[in-house]
Amino acid sequence: MIADQTPVTVDEGRPKPANAAMYPLGRRLMILCWILQIVTAAILFQTLFFKFTGAEESVYIFTTLGLEPWGRIGSGVAELIACILLLIPRTVPLGALLSLGVISGAIMSHVTKLGIVVKGDDGLLFGLALVVFACSAAILCIRRGQLACIVRTIVSARGLSAEESKGIR
Repeated sequence: MIADQTPVTVDEGRPKPANAAMYPLGRRLMILCWILQIVTAAILFQTLFFKFTGAEESVYIFTTLGLEPWGRIGSGVAELIACILLLIPRTVPLGALLSLGVISGAIMSHVTKLGIVVKGDDGLLFGLALVVFACSAAILCIRRGQLACIVRTIVSARGLSAEESKGIR
């Protein structure tokens, strides 16, 4: 074996990379997850232009919520970070978790203050929020093992003892 090659094991006649145990997703599940990640990131990314340029609809939404301009800019920054995290394989679960949090706030804003239809959009923003929520939740379910690894790494980096981290599994 050459030093720069990834070690390979054979499982059921198919070669398997040595790091496959870290991410035990099958090919189809991995493709599905990437589709969900790209859909989520694309929806979040396309709204950034409107938030960062102060488009009329974005200003209206955040004024109605009493959060203009800092809520608009802050949620835009959080969505940008989520987009980036969703497209980096090692940080996908963190991106999904962040997008789930941000979009949960958007959904609750629609349900409690804004309404489903905002400025005659026929519920488009609310529908996109539901798609992002569903995709983010699905990503977290698919990559729950990777999320657990990230949490364990954070816990061990903080130096928590086994007794202190019993609630984190």
